[in-house]
Amino acid sequence: MSAPQEEAPVRGMWRQGLEVFCENRLALVGVGLFVLLAAFSFLGPLFYQTDQVHTDLTKVYLAPGDGHPLGTDGVGYDQLGRMMLGGQTSIVVGLAAGLLATVVGTVWGAIAGFAGSWIDAIMMRVVDAMMSIPALFLFMLMASIVTPTVPMLIVIIGAFAWLGPARLVRGEALSLRTREYVMAMRGMGGTGGRAVRRHIIPNAIGTVIVNATFQVADAILYVAYLSFLGLGVPPPAANWGGMLSDGLSDTFSGHWWLLYPPGIAIILIVLAFNFIGDGLRDVFEVRLRRR
Repeated sequence: MSAPQEEAPVRGMWRQGLEVFCENRLALVGVGLFVLLAAFSFLGPLFYQTDQVHTDLTKVYLAPGDGHPLGTDGVGYDQLGRMMLGGQTSIVVGLAAGLLATVVGTVWGAIAGFAGSWIDAIMMRVVDAMMSIPALFLFMLMASIVTPTVPMLIVIIGAFAWLGPARLVRGEALSLRTREYVMAMRGMGGTGGRAVRRHIIPNAIGTVIVNATFQVADAILYVAYLSFLGLGVPPPAANWGGMLSDGLSDTFSGHWWLLYPPGIAIILIVLAFNFIGDGLRDVFEVRLRRR
């Protein structure tokens, strides 16, 4: 008979969190933007099918209209279909790299903060040393060494983007390790690994989730940076950053329709995740919850 009583507070917390999230209008706008862009990228090709593999030099630089709502590029690819294909790469890499960075950073920071002493000092000096090097430089270095495929971009971005989450979670762990329930668990013979798994990480989940949304936004920007510099996925694959780079050079020739769509898409997807992150921060901020 105790199960319904235990489930009621959980449902109440979820309902309360949803109410706080919905009170943030920008967060709802962010969710809407992400859903629209994801549907455009992944469901759009089912309804608007184009050939994004074979070039057609008879349809080079066609202006918007005449069967091509956003025109065509320098090799005859339909720009609208290219936007859908590029959106798939940008969103997949952003989500996967952001998740990878969050997981690695969370585990690293939780271990360092809970262990303390010389272990914390060594682990955080590694973080400080890596953060002293500009991230974009590291991404460019790695992308120039290896072939920039989608899985490799995820690994490259995730391998260096975990530093920020590690420092955040480490700060949470330093505070949580002195709580009564953690001390009681250690006094009863619990191991450090159990403390990290069952107490440190779960109680820092609010910081982790909020930071994860910003990590995804940053990862999408990093993909755009690398692609803009010519280090993105090679053709016929596409992403919005590479399209933006190609469109910039074509704009000077009067082909303006190749620049604005990918640029606007990048701005919207980054804004969406930032708005969602702000809404989640309100949810996990205790002082903003309804009592």
